[in-house]
Order: sequence, then structure tokens, then C-alpha cells
Amino acid sequence: MSGKETLKEVIVSNENFITKDIETIVERENIFLPAKLNKVIVFYGVRRSGKSYVLFDFFKKHKDSAVYVDFEDERLVDFGVNDFQRLKEAFFELKPHLLEKEVFLLFDEAQNIKGWESFCRRAVERENIKVFVTGSSSKVMPEEFHTSLRGRSWSIELLPFSFREYLRIKDIDLKDRSVIYGRKKPLLKKYFSEYLKWGGFPEVVLSVSEFEKRKLIKEYLEAMFFKDLVERFDISNMHLLDSLREKIFSSFSLKFSLTAFYKQYKDKFPFSKDSLFLYYKHFLSSMLAFEVRKFSESSYKRLRNPAKIYLVDTGIAKRVTSADSGRLLENIVFLEFRRRGGEIFYFEEKRECDFIVKDTGGSLSAYQVVWELNEENELREIEGLREACQSLGIKKGTILSFDEEGEREKENISIEIIPVWKWLLE
Repeated sequence: MSGKETLKEVIVSNENFITKDIETIVERENIFLPAKLNKVIVFYGVRRSGKSYVLFDFFKKHKDSAVYVDFEDERLVDFGVNDFQRLKEAFFELKPHLLEKEVFLLFDEAQNIKGWESFCRRAVERENIKVFVTGSSSKVMPEEFHTSLRGRSWSIELLPFSFREYLRIKDIDLKDRSVIYGRKKPLLKKYFSEYLKWGGFPEVVLSVSEFEKRKLIKEYLEAMFFKDLVERFDISNMHLLDSLREKIFSSFSLKFSLTAFYKQYKDKFPFSKDSLFLYYKHFLSSMLAFEVRKFSESSYKRLRNPAKIYLVDTGIAKRVTSADSGRLLENIVFLEFRRRGGEIFYFEEKRECDFIVKDTGGSLSAYQVVWELNEENELREIEGLREACQSLGIKKGTILSFDEEGEREKENISIEIIPVWKWLLE
């Protein structure tokens, strides 16, 4: 149980911290709220992706009628579900003029409090209160919600910075078209190369030295690994988890087979197939990695074929060879598709195509990602895209490269070639 005076101290100190110490906030894209906020708004995603700053942004915009609470604050170590009502009372005692007005409750890392869903639902449905919640655990993913909140929440996945958001930190004015087509184009490409290498975790982007960036990424991975995997799921077979992590982090943008993994490692240390599949599921729940399934109308065929693996950020990718630039490029394209919404698949028949994207209206688009087109790969890449387009009845396909631009035509299929850095700014 948390005392009311302690809660008031937390409320006031958080308000002072946000209003006085938090200066630079990059407004995040793809945050679409319902017209009527009669649902609990939940921001979920991997740790250190900037969820707290989304709440800071909301607080600054509504500072006269909002309260921010971080449930990883050590002063709230004894906070329980029954303390939510005491927290609300403490807030209104500090600001009694808001009793009959609309207020905002901003809860950071709410999953630390068992039963948080019930209070938030009641506050939104029965009182004039808008609730915004963040969480880094799989407990706040839409499919893991307690039944009391299902159908009563509006979930928004937050990934590390997109390239557009990255450029805002670098003070690049994207409304200025000369950025893309004029004298600043070399600077833009330089920034994209940095983004490709280090990714978009906000604190990493803001760091100056490569030493700081490497250290931060290493610390992030350790925290995510132990808090969101080992502790969260009470992992007992660390040999299996370490080997699976190593394989997943080195297999980004490639097909990954659990059956092949089992055959490769089953004689090296003891584990069961059931444990392997369960640990793999935990990795996906941790939001460190995502899978893309083969495009097929049959769900059975989708599941029986290997998935392609992508990471939540290119900064955490384990580089294995000097040829990994194309895979990093593909991972960035995947993340952008995920930000834009829709369903993502890969295509494979006689040839392969990296992405088939089905938008919310059901329309299909085909994309191939390649570092550069050359004599060795041009036929393969174009033929894979052509086969996918013809198989799906699509008249146009897109090749995304590092720096090439142009057009092709192949058997009545129009092919547009666009640099990824330019496509990301559309």
C-alpha cells in the first residue's frame, strides 16, 4: 500500500521533471487515436523505443489536467491495484478545480501492477477520465490483455525511430524538397548510412560517439534478454535460450527453420522440441524479433513453410559477413511496412520476392529489396518480382535499392526502382 502523501510527492516531482527537464521531444508518427477517447489507449513495444516520451508529449500538451506516473519508480514499490483510487484522490486533492473536468491519467509501465486493467476500464467508461498506458512486456500486447480490457482498448505499437523521425533529431526540414533533390542530398544519404548501421533507438541516435552507441545497445540487449525473456518466462534452459538468441540475431532477413535448428543442436545439449518451440514463441512475445510467413491462401501452407526473421531494430543485428548490408536494408524496409500497417508476407514459388504487402483495403503490392542491381543479380531479382506480380495479378512492382533509381518493364509488368532512403520519406 502506498501512502497518499507519497503519491502526492510522486505526482508533483514528475510534473516538475517533465515540464522543466524534458526539452526535446520528437513527435512520433503513425499514432492514430480514435475520434472519441472512450477506450484505454495502450502504447506497447520493446524497451527503450520512446514510449515514455510519448506520454511526456501528452503531458506537456495537457499539463494543467494530467498526471504522469512511472510504475518502475522505487517510491511505488508497494503500490497495488487498490492504490489506484488513492492515487486519483491524491491528484484531485492537489488540483480540486479539476473535479468536474476532463483529466488525463498517464501510466508508464502499467504491467507492473497486477489488475491495472480493471481500474483503467472503470475510469474511462464511468468517469470523465482519459487513460494512456505504456508497457514493455508482452503482458500489454493486445492478445495478452486481461478479459476485462478486451474490446475496450486502443493499442498502438511503438517501434524505434523511423528514418523520418531520425532526421527530425538531426534538424532536417522534410518539408524542404531540396533535401531530397538538391544540395543536401549527400547529407541525407550520409544520415541514412548511419541509420542503417546503428538503428533508431532514441538514446542511441542522440549519442555522439560509436563507443557510447555500442555500450547502449549492449546494455539494452542485456536488459531485454533478462527482463523480458529470462525473468518474464522463468527460463530454465539457458543453453537453449542463448543458442536460439544467437541464431535468431544472426538470421535477420533470412528464412529460419526450427526443425533445422533442432537437428543442428540436439546432440550438443539436452532440450526437447516442445521447449524449443516454446522459447521461440517467447522471443516473438518479447518483441525483439518478428516473423513473416510465406504468402498463401492456405494457413496450413503458411505455417509449414519456414518464416523469415526480422529484428525490431538494425542496431541489435549480429553482423556475420561483409555482405550483410543488403539484409540490413531489407530489415529496415520490413520495419517501415510494419509502421504503415497491413499484412506482410514473402513470396516463393520458382523464384522469390521479398515482400507481399496486403493493405487494410485488401490490395496487394510486391517489393524486392536489393543493395544494388548488377549483372549477377539483376535477372534473379527482376524475375522474382515479375513472377510474384503475375501470380497475384499485380501490374506494377517495386525494387528498393540503396541508391539506384529508374524503371523497367518485364512481360507487361511495370517495375519502379527507388532508393530506400527516398522511399522512406514518402
